[in-house]
Amino acid sequence: MSFAQPLRDYIDSLVHPSVQQDPLTATRHRAFIAPRLLGSLIALAIFPVYLAMRGVPSALEIAVFAWLVVPILTAVYLSRTGRYEGAHILSSLSLTGLVFAVAYNTGGISSFAAIWLVVVPLEASLSASRRVVLAASAFALAAAGALLAMQELGAIPAWAAANHAGLAALGIISAALYATGLALGAESLARMSFWLFHAEEDRYRLLARNMTDVITRHGQNGAVLFVSPAAQTLFGARVADLMAHGLFDRVHVADRPAYLSALADAAQGEQRSVEFRVKRIGSDGENSVEFIWVEMRCRPLDQTGAQPAREVVAVMRDVSDRKAQEQALELARAESERANAAKTRFLATMSHELRTPLNAIIGFSEMLVNEDQMRIDAKKRREYAQLINDSGTHLLAVVNGILDMSKMETGDFIITPEPFAPVKVISNCCDILALRAREAGLDLVMRNADDLPDVVADKRAFKQIMLNLLSNAIKFTGRGGNIIISSFRDGDRLVVSVEDNGVGISAADLPSIGNPFFQARSAYDRRHDGTGLGLSIVKGLVTLHGGDMQVRSELGKGTKISIHLPLDCEANALSRKKSGSLTPFEPARKHNDIQVRKSA
Repeated sequence: MSFAQPLRDYIDSLVHPSVQQDPLTATRHRAFIAPRLLGSLIALAIFPVYLAMRGVPSALEIAVFAWLVVPILTAVYLSRTGRYEGAHILSSLSLTGLVFAVAYNTGGISSFAAIWLVVVPLEASLSASRRVVLAASAFALAAAGALLAMQELGAIPAWAAANHAGLAALGIISAALYATGLALGAESLARMSFWLFHAEEDRYRLLARNMTDVITRHGQNGAVLFVSPAAQTLFGARVADLMAHGLFDRVHVADRPAYLSALADAAQGEQRSVEFRVKRIGSDGENSVEFIWVEMRCRPLDQTGAQPAREVVAVMRDVSDRKAQEQALELARAESERANAAKTRFLATMSHELRTPLNAIIGFSEMLVNEDQMRIDAKKRREYAQLINDSGTHLLAVVNGILDMSKMETGDFIITPEPFAPVKVISNCCDILALRAREAGLDLVMRNADDLPDVVADKRAFKQIMLNLLSNAIKFTGRGGNIIISSFRDGDRLVVSVEDNGVGISAADLPSIGNPFFQARSAYDRRHDGTGLGLSIVKGLVTLHGGDMQVRSELGKGTKISIHLPLDCEANALSRKKSGSLTPFEPARKHNDIQVRKSA
C-alpha cells in the first residue's frame, strides 16, 4: 500500500491541469497514461534478462523493444497537451505499425501477430469517441489489407518459425500485459463512472429534498416536465398535480402573461427573472387558499447540438415577506407624503385663518385708538368693538380647534361621561344656530324619536359634535335649502344624522372626509372659509366614545352625516378593554375608522 500510493500520486500529477476538475475525464486520462507508461517500463526492464537468455537479438527484436518507447511518448504527449483524442489516435497508429511490422516478418496475414489488429479498435473504444474508433478501425483494416495484398503478390519474406520462437513468446507476453492494462483501464473507467453517477444522483437528491427553492423544467410550450419535491411545501400541492399545465393553472390570472413571456424568452436563449402570484393551498384544503408572491429565475437548459434551446430550467422561491416589506415601505412613504401635505395644508390654512382676524383686530383697534382724529361716533365704536370681539372669538375658536385636535391625536383629550338627554342638547344646538340658518335662508327640521333614552357620554363633546355638523351643513347649503336633524335608537346605540340638500361632496373627496385641514370642493370648485377641522374633530370625538361616523353624499344633491354612539360609553369602554381592543378614551391616531359610502 505504501508503494502504490506514491505511484498513484505520480500518475495523478501527469494528468493535464485542464481536466483535473472533471473527475470522469481525469479518470480517462489516468486510464490512458498508467497502462502505457507502466507496461512499457516493465517490458523495457526485462529486456536485459531477455538478452541474457536469448543472446544477440535480431533486427526485428530490436525494433519491437524500440517500439516500447512509443506508448511512453504518447502518455507524455497527453500529459503535456491534454488532447485525449489525439493521443488515442497516435496510440492506435503506433500499435497498428507494430503489428504490421511483426506480421510482415512472421508470415504476413497468417502470422500469429495479425490477430492483434483486432486490439487496435478495441483500445480506441476506451476513448468514448466515435472519431477515434473510426480512425483506429481504418488503421487496422488498412494494415490487414496491405498484408493480404503483399502476401498475394509474394512480397512477404519467408519466415522460419524455429528462429523466432522467442520473439513469438515475447509477443504473446507483451500482448497479455497490454490487454491486462486495457482491462484494468476499462474497469477503472466503469467503476469511476458508476461512482460518479451515484454520487451526483445522491448530491442532487440531497439538494432537491432539502433546499426550499423549487426547481422546475419546462417544455417548449411552458408545460412542466419536472418539479423538485420542495414544490409540495411551497405550493401546498402534490408534485403530480403541478406537472404539465398544473402549475400554470395556479398562477394568478393577471400574472399569467408575464409568466409565459418569461418562459418564452428563456427558451430563445435569454435569462429572465419575473415575480408573480401563485395559489397555495393550506392544510385545510380549499378552505385555506391564499396567493403568495413567487420569484422565478429561468434560463435555457444546456443542450448539445446546433438546434436552439427549447426547454427551460427555472428556480422559484417565496418572496411574500419581501413583498410585504416593500408594501409596508410604500405605505410608509405614502403616509409620509400625506403628513407632509397635511403640514403644508396646515400652514396655508393657518396663514389665512389667523391673519384675517388678526388684521381685523389690529385695524379696528388702531381706529379706536385714533378716534379723535378719525372722529368716530359712539355707534361706530360699538360696531368696531363688536367686529374686534367677533374676530377674537373666531381666532379663539381656531386655536381651540387646533388644540382639541392635537390633544385627541396625542391622547391627552379627556372625556367625562355623564347621563343626559340627547334631545335637549340637539334642540339647544338648533336654537343656537337658528338665527344663522334664517339669515342664510335655510330651514332647520328636527325629527327626534319619541322613545329616545338618556345616554352616558361627554355632554360637552356631544354638543360640540352637533354644532360642528350643523355649522358644516349651513355653510355648504345654498339659500332655500333644508337641513334635517334626526335621531333614533338602534339597539344599544344612538344614531344622530344631519342631512342637507347642499352642494354635496365628490366621489374623489369622500375618502378624505374627516382628515385634518381637509375641505371638499363644491360643484364650482370654490373653497369655503374655515380650517377644515370640523369633521376631523367630530370623528375624533365619536371615536373616543367608541362610536363611528358614516358619510353619504353626492355632488350637487347633498350630504348626510350619521354618528353612531353607544348608549353607555363607560360600559362600552369596559367591554372593549376586556376584549383587548382600543379603549374609547384612547386617541384615534389613524383615520381609517370612518365608513364612507356613496349614495345609491
